[in-house]
Amino acid sequence: MPSLARVAIVGASGQLGRAIVAERPPGVIAAPAHAQVALEDEAALAALLDDAQPAVLINCAAFHHVDACEREPERALALNALAVGRAAALCEARGIAFVTISSDYVFAGTAGRAYREDDAAWPQTVYGISKLTGELLARRYPRTFVLRMSGIFGRAGSSNKGVTLIERVLGQAERGEPTRMVADVVFSPTYAPHAARAVWDLLDREAYGLHHVVNAGACSWYEFVQTAFRKAGLPDAPLAPVTYRELGNPTPRPLISPLENTTFAGLGIAPLPHWHDALDAYLAPRRERAPSA
Repeated sequence: MPSLARVAIVGASGQLGRAIVAERPPGVIAAPAHAQVALEDEAALAALLDDAQPAVLINCAAFHHVDACEREPERALALNALAVGRAAALCEARGIAFVTISSDYVFAGTAGRAYREDDAAWPQTVYGISKLTGELLARRYPRTFVLRMSGIFGRAGSSNKGVTLIERVLGQAERGEPTRMVADVVFSPTYAPHAARAVWDLLDREAYGLHHVVNAGACSWYEFVQTAFRKAGLPDAPLAPVTYRELGNPTPRPLISPLENTTFAGLGIAPLPHWHDALDAYLAPRRERAPSA
């Protein structure tokens, strides 16, 4: 089974990569730093595969700053598409399974409902186009997993983004600072540890193909943060809803792009818990550290 053999991970410093590593003993995982092996460095990646001889390569790396992708489309396509395609080809040539992480941004966000795996993709941003192109290049090879996720959150910040959004807004709430949050962008929160377990379940079953890996349910970013504040014991924290248009952001986002999983039931994989339960799991250590009244 691939998950019981050696696994290599590129982009292991982010929330999802760290969670995937934490779900398995270190001896089965090679997770080099980006400075050692970048996905776009074909020679370094080939050397990693030849030296580590993994059964599986998991790609958690991406150029995911949506506004920067609009300004730098060549870089977005180079990192999110062409590098992914090359990585898949390197794996195919060596008999290695390949996993790459994609996004709800491959959809237009105009369907008014959650998107399933068999829905047509129609990205509206350079980021979404680059991620969909990476999917298509990788799926040329049969032993490929494409896992779409949305709004990933976890306790570990990534090396290039600093603290996560939820950590930032909880810190603002604790300091009494006001927070504005978009109320008309609806998504599927994805708790990194829950998603990581699903990744290993898919590897265990060698369930190649396309899967949506998100927590159950959907919400706006405003509802997500409001619920986090309430569950963290900060129900009166100053929080104001705004529309995406009011933010004045130049890049259009898919406004309604939650994801629905239709593949796990047939594989005997339990659906991910509801996002409310995911927030409870995320906040549990914070509650344990809180001084008793």
